[in-house]
Amino acid sequence: MSTLGNRQAARPAADRSTDLAGAGNPNRRPQVVVVGAGFGGLSAALGLARTAVDVTVIDRRNYHLFQPLLYQVATAGLAPSQIATPIRSILRRQRNARVLMGRVTGIDPARRLVALGGRSIPYDRLVIATGARHAYFGHDEWERFAPGLKKIDDATDIRRRILSAFERAETTDDEVERRRLLTFVVVGAGPTGVEMAGAIAELAHRALVRDFRAIDPASARVLLVEAGPRVLPSFPESLSAKAERALVRTGVEVRAGVAVTHCDESGVTLADSATQLAKRTAAPEGASANTHLPAATVIWAAGVTASPAAKWLDIAADRAGRVVVDDRLRVPAHPEIFVIGDTAQVAGSDGKPLPGLAPVAKQQGEHVAKSIRAEFSKRRDPGPFRYRHAGSLATIGRKAAIADFGWLRVSGLVAWLLWSFVHILFLIGFRNRLLVMTDWIWSYITYQRGARLITGQGAED
Repeated sequence: MSTLGNRQAARPAADRSTDLAGAGNPNRRPQVVVVGAGFGGLSAALGLARTAVDVTVIDRRNYHLFQPLLYQVATAGLAPSQIATPIRSILRRQRNARVLMGRVTGIDPARRLVALGGRSIPYDRLVIATGARHAYFGHDEWERFAPGLKKIDDATDIRRRILSAFERAETTDDEVERRRLLTFVVVGAGPTGVEMAGAIAELAHRALVRDFRAIDPASARVLLVEAGPRVLPSFPESLSAKAERALVRTGVEVRAGVAVTHCDESGVTLADSATQLAKRTAAPEGASANTHLPAATVIWAAGVTASPAAKWLDIAADRAGRVVVDDRLRVPAHPEIFVIGDTAQVAGSDGKPLPGLAPVAKQQGEHVAKSIRAEFSKRRDPGPFRYRHAGSLATIGRKAAIADFGWLRVSGLVAWLLWSFVHILFLIGFRNRLLVMTDWIWSYITYQRGARLITGQGAED
C-alpha cells in the first residue's frame, strides 16, 4: 500500500469525499495530472492544449530547465536564467492548464489520487515524468565531495567550487596544496562528463589565463576518469576516438579503464579495471593498482538512478529504479498511468532500453498526449510508441564536437556548429535563444566567460 493510501484509509469517509469533489458530476471534464515539468512532462502538457481535459502540472520547482546546457552554467559560460524558463510563463496561454509547485510524496492508484503536501489531487489520467538523480553505486556519502549535475543548484555549487579553487590557489604558499587545488577530476565519460571536462580545461587554459598573478591557471590538471574502455561509449568507436583526441588537445587527461574506489575531501582513489590490470604484466611484483589522486574539485557524471515513482506505485523496478512500461508507455497494472523519460524503462527497436536523452523524453511526452487525446476526443489512436532517432551530439570544446546521425558521422567544426544550432533551437523562448547565442559569439571571439560569479553556500559574505 502506498503512503497516500495508508494516510487516506485513516481519515473519515466524509473527509475523504472532499478529495474527489465533483467526481460524480457527469459534466466534469477528465482530469490529467502531469508530475514533472521536464522535457517529457512539458511536452505532454503542451500536447493537450486543444483537448477537452483539465491539465494539472506539478513540479518541485517553478521553472523548466534545459539540462543539456547545465554544464555551461557550472563552468561560468552561461547564467542560470538563460537556460531556465518559468513553467507558468510557458503555459500561460493554455487555458486548460494549471501549475502547482510542490513535492509529490505518494500516489494512490486505487483511488487515483496524488499526494501533494497536505492535499490530494485527483486524476483520471496520470503522467509521471520525474526524471532521475545521481547514482553513487552504494556510496551515497561521496555526494558531499563529488556533486553531480542535475539542477541549477548543482551547477552553481560546482561553479563555486571550480572558481574558488583558483582563488585559493592564488593565496596559498604551499606548493603541494596549490597542485591539489588546481587538480580537477570528472568521473564518468558520457556526454555530460566529456562536455564538463572540456569546458573546465577551456576555462583554465583560455578564459582565466591572464587573470591571476601568483599562479598560472593553464597549469591546472583536468582528468576525465572512465571505468569503461573508452569515452562516449554510446557513440561509434571511430567518433569516440576522435573525441578523446580532441579532449587531449584541449588539455584533458583521459583515464579510461579506471574506476573510483574512494572519494573524500582530499581527492579520489583510483583502481585499474580487470582489463587494465591484465596489461600491467611488466609491473614489479607487489605493485599496487590503487592510486590516490589529490584533488580539491571532483565532479560526478558516472551514473543516475530514477526517481521513486516505482515506490509510489508499489510496483517492481529495474536495477536503475525505472518503471517497466508497456509499448504504449503505460504501467501494465494501471493503464491509466503513463511513465516517461528517465523514470521509465522503454525498449528501443534493438531491444535495448532507450537512453535518458531529451529527444526521447520529448517524443514520449508527445506520444502520451496523442494517446490521451484519442481517448477523450475521438481522434486516431497513435498505437505503440516508436522512438525516432534523429542523431546524437556531444561537444568537447571550442570548434570540437562529434555528431552521429547513423547515415552520417561528422566531427570537428561542422559538428560543433550543428551542436550549437540544435541546442539554441531547443531552448524555450526567443529571449533565451538570443542571449545564449550572443554569449557564445562573445566567448568565441574574446575567450571570456561572463558568468564567473562565486555565490551560494561557502562563498564569502
